[in-house]
Amino acid sequence: MYFDLNVPIPNFVQSSSQVTSKKGKGKQQSVAPSFTFTASQINGIETRVDFLVRLGYTVIAFNQLVHKKVDPKTHTNVVDVLVGRLKKRPGIVYLRRLSIILDEDSEKGFGLTNANASIFTSYDLIGLIPLTQATFSLACLTHSMPSPLTAHIISLPLTLPRLSFYLKHTLIRTAIKNGAVFEISYVGALGGENDPILCSAGGAENGSTAKRNWWAATKELTRVTKGRSLLVSGGVLAEADLRAPADVANLIALLGLPQDVARSSSTKVPKSLVLRAQTRSTYRAVFSEPTVVIPGSPSTAVSIESQLSDTANLDSPTLQSKKRPREGEVDTELSRQGEAATITATGGLEPKVQKKRKKNKGGQ
Repeated sequence: MYFDLNVPIPNFVQSSSQVTSKKGKGKQQSVAPSFTFTASQINGIETRVDFLVRLGYTVIAFNQLVHKKVDPKTHTNVVDVLVGRLKKRPGIVYLRRLSIILDEDSEKGFGLTNANASIFTSYDLIGLIPLTQATFSLACLTHSMPSPLTAHIISLPLTLPRLSFYLKHTLIRTAIKNGAVFEISYVGALGGENDPILCSAGGAENGSTAKRNWWAATKELTRVTKGRSLLVSGGVLAEADLRAPADVANLIALLGLPQDVARSSSTKVPKSLVLRAQTRSTYRAVFSEPTVVIPGSPSTAVSIESQLSDTANLDSPTLQSKKRPREGEVDTELSRQGEAATITATGGLEPKVQKKRKKNKGGQ
């Protein structure tokens, strides 16, 4: 099972409407805009999905990009609208992903708060794209903790001329310990012309310069992470830039990673990520729903009786290990076992004593 958790959606048509207030004073209230996809856009996405399926991918995540912050007044789940219009394919899983690009304006807040928790429940995956040192620290330390707003994917702009922050070991280790993964989009190794993150970040370069930046930044990321918690995805818009999972594994192996680690970045790591992302709807990322047991109920009584019977069996003499006494401990062991045990033990010792006496008489 191969995963591609970064399939960007094309530009959509946005139509917003304004409604006058009931008081009639001329004030206008902003209403959440509605989004529609044209027939040509739907056909293009269907063609790309068919090509991904032909390459061997079975789990596809459509990625919606949001700049700076999530505004609850104007935000709409566009991916949900898109998935509803796509035809169902047997054996293919569609996921909904939201990625927030964090810049200097996002340091004060980017909408990932408990007040807006209802907005993010409709998304299967949440990713952060930090562009500054402050937002990178927030993504690794704060927003990777288990909560209903956990961002499990941290994506870095690898094709920029230079990262605007340092990849500190403490931040990386904390994010990995909390269950976050660091995403590598292989579109940068192809030139970065169709990377939507670069177009939004600004100052990005294409062609051979983008390839050189991608290789340098990716090697640094693999060195800091030591090859752990690395997620490889596409992030491409053109079909000509799509690659098969085997080609992606060979590409990642050129970074100095073992072949099994390069392959797991498209199989095991995203699978565990998707399972972990489902725990956003549970308390503190509990994988299974806990069962509440009321004290005094029949089930509780049965469990207590079984526990008591188990402890009784453990205390029984048949289960206790019989320790063989040493020569110097014969008298103490006999005194502990009681008078009956003493008689049997002495009876068993009398023949040996008689033999020793006979030998002594013969020697005299």
